[in-house]
Amino acid sequence: MKSLAGTLAAPFPYFGGKSLACETVWKVFGTVDNYVEPFAGSAAMLLGAPDGKRVETINDADGFVANFWRAVAYDAEAVAGYTDWPVNEADLLARHSWLVRQAADLLNNLHADPEWFDAKIAGWWCWGACNWIGSGWCSGLGPWVHNGETVVDIRQLPHLGDAGGGVNRLLPHLGNAGQGVNRKLPHLSAGQGVNPLHSPRSEYIQTWFAALQARMRDVRVTCGDWGRVVKDSVTTRHGLTGLFLDPPYTKGAMDYSAGGVGGPLADEVREWCAKNGETQSLRIVLCGHAGEHDALIANGWFTVPWTARKGYAVTDEAVENSASETIWCSPNCIRQDTVIRDLFSEAA
Repeated sequence: MKSLAGTLAAPFPYFGGKSLACETVWKVFGTVDNYVEPFAGSAAMLLGAPDGKRVETINDADGFVANFWRAVAYDAEAVAGYTDWPVNEADLLARHSWLVRQAADLLNNLHADPEWFDAKIAGWWCWGACNWIGSGWCSGLGPWVHNGETVVDIRQLPHLGDAGGGVNRLLPHLGNAGQGVNRKLPHLSAGQGVNPLHSPRSEYIQTWFAALQARMRDVRVTCGDWGRVVKDSVTTRHGLTGLFLDPPYTKGAMDYSAGGVGGPLADEVREWCAKNGETQSLRIVLCGHAGEHDALIANGWFTVPWTARKGYAVTDEAVENSASETIWCSPNCIRQDTVIRDLFSEAA
């Protein structure tokens, strides 16, 4: 229920999550009237925000991510119910295939109706993410496809041609005691009676999702291109705005169906930052690996390094990347030496 930083956590793992950077980022943001997160993912920065009254908007181009957060806001109990399921390899393959086949309609429905959501898709997607190893969950890029009756390996059926809409067939996550909603439980009351719906695991999941629903109550969730939510109508029109930009990095694969976006998008975001960084009512934080966005320093930006969790990857490159995580802060962000001086001034 809590992240490594002690903040409320998403109930699924997300590579590149920034929970450990929350304290650093919110120090350079300071108190803002408005917060916008165009690449939400696990929404770690939102969930790790200090208490305060502000307008909050998160966005993700991935329909599964956007649907999850929208569904939790509207009906957390139903989503929790679909998430609550044992680890089962056959179910993982079957649900993965089914989810991938819902992707196109999911996006269309999310875009057509701002109140539409699918609790079953949200819960199964979350459950699967907790059982999946590595990237590629619901990307539709694997070799196993549904032929109308069953799931088959397209590599053995070359006449089927393109592998789009397929899934990878992998063992579920078995490397430790579990992750996300499958993690080891804290000490919990088992409830009363013999009702299996009130088992410790179910109680834990329902409590977690209820907390997320309360937090997401007034958060605005959008699904689409990041550029739509960095316009004045979403940002500065609401006052001083903290804008947290965490696009797929130039190096390395990213999360779930966002995998493979990479470099061009990061370059596009950096170019936007260079043009808008001096806006007085914007405090912008951009994430990347060391050196990736250093061109912004010439425009008055400053950097703050931090160390991310390494995750499953144990290669030298993965270790190096986790240690080189950097945030670039726009000129109107609060420098830490300023914070220290202000504290001493107040003490005096």
